[in-house]
Amino acid sequence: MNVLDYIKNNILILDGGTGTLLQKRGLSAGELPERWNISHSEVIQEIHRSYFDVGSNVVLTNTFGANSLKFSDGELEEIICFAVNNAKIAREASKTEQQKFIALDIGPSGKLLKPYGDFDFEDAVALFSKTVRLGVKYGIDLIYIETMSDSYETKAALLAAKESCSLPVFVSNAYGTDGRLLTGATPSAMAVMLESMGADAIGVNCSQGPAQLSPIVEELAKYSSLPIILKPNAGLPEICDGLTVYNVLPEEFSNEIVSIIDKGACILGGCCGTTPEYISALCNKCSRLSPAPRDNKQITALSSYTHVVEFGKMPILIGERINPTGKKQVKEALRNKNLNFILKEALEQEKCGAQVLDVNVGLPEINEPKMLCELVCELQAVCSLPLQIDTSDTAAMESALRRYNGKALINSVNGKEDSMRAIFPLMKKYGGVAVALTLDENGIPSDADGRVEIAKKILSVAAEYGIDKKDIIFDTLTMTVSAEPSAAKVTLDALSRIRNELGAFTVLGVSNVSFGLPNRDLLNSIFFTCALRSGLSAAIMNPFSKQMMSAYYAFCAL
Repeated sequence: MNVLDYIKNNILILDGGTGTLLQKRGLSAGELPERWNISHSEVIQEIHRSYFDVGSNVVLTNTFGANSLKFSDGELEEIICFAVNNAKIAREASKTEQQKFIALDIGPSGKLLKPYGDFDFEDAVALFSKTVRLGVKYGIDLIYIETMSDSYETKAALLAAKESCSLPVFVSNAYGTDGRLLTGATPSAMAVMLESMGADAIGVNCSQGPAQLSPIVEELAKYSSLPIILKPNAGLPEICDGLTVYNVLPEEFSNEIVSIIDKGACILGGCCGTTPEYISALCNKCSRLSPAPRDNKQITALSSYTHVVEFGKMPILIGERINPTGKKQVKEALRNKNLNFILKEALEQEKCGAQVLDVNVGLPEINEPKMLCELVCELQAVCSLPLQIDTSDTAAMESALRRYNGKALINSVNGKEDSMRAIFPLMKKYGGVAVALTLDENGIPSDADGRVEIAKKILSVAAEYGIDKKDIIFDTLTMTVSAEPSAAKVTLDALSRIRNELGAFTVLGVSNVSFGLPNRDLLNSIFFTCALRSGLSAAIMNPFSKQMMSAYYAFCAL
């Protein structure tokens, strides 16, 4: 049985700690435990078997630090070969009857990724890919990425796994006492990014004891429809007679974990300080329990490397200022690679109340894929807001999405067949929420009916790629009223119908309505208010406009 089929109706029991057991068997300080797969195979096999014997469904290979930064290519392959074989031998030797799986254990690289360190994202992807391919070669059942404290490194590892194999991938992060990763991400931000990228289960491990990790589980389960992993330490470590001991014993440990099952955790195990005794107590208490029902959360959300921006609560403001169209200073800054001007513009928009930033570098003389990717990285080094990747160049879109640390807003896709077939695969691979323009091969329909029909077609094609309606927001296209007096009414009618009849969220680039007219700020702000009243979920707008911001805050107050 596949592990994903098993967890549909069963609680999945993982193993417990390995490091503490190896230390008790003689692993010395500074010695790499992965080498024991070869030099002390019988010890590793005994530990794996002890977990299978007490009821673990999944044993993690002794490969937490197995990567090419620590080992040569030849030694790395030998270590992983032995590690997987040790787990297989233990599985065969165990006579218990539960379903048994072997997971390739992947821990952090040990290096900080840029901008915090000097390790490049693509180098991290290559590093993890090598380990994954070796694990697959020697016959593991799933990938288990664990103890990651950086969202960007987590993304690199998950991307490496998804690009290198078709096996299930579980991802578990280590959160601090403040409830965030070391580099700032909240559990909700991780849930939104990881589910969007195609992880099969997500969760928390290490860090603290089960009681302290309960709020993390709750937040993950609130934002994700995936199975939730809980693999805590045996409480907090203490030094007693020169030895490290933990302050939560097996009975208390298992009781605390069981009390968290109804909050969403259904993949359970132990990390530092836990032993087969802990897992035995957990198995005994879970033997008659079933996982809490999982529902499709249907939350439309973006994330940066720190936090989530959720649609449907208050209208979302998307700052439009990082776009060369009609902005002479931005054009000059892009041509001269004056990124400091762009970064300042971003921070000023954040200060003025923007919640998402549009990023567009589309100039004919610029290498758009290179520039867009570079600017996305630079922006995320100084600004915590989620970004809207705005380009009609598919190569530029992919380069930026690949390096984006979170779940981005993708601007845009439309009803043309070639647009949908180009953008939806990128969205499926890297995650994201797509802005969908209601136009197709025949142009922009002149009436609301035509735009609604295009919206339905886009949703239908998105579903073919496994993309849910919650990850599509519709732009019913703002046309200037100076050219067509009824343009605004058609846009608002289509917007209202898509919001109410299709149940999808909406977005508009507001300022197009006033093109070619005087007193544009006044017209823009009143059209913005009309759109908000018609069900507008987000606006691409100028946060420096006092009239636009006044209209927004007044609408929210009323």
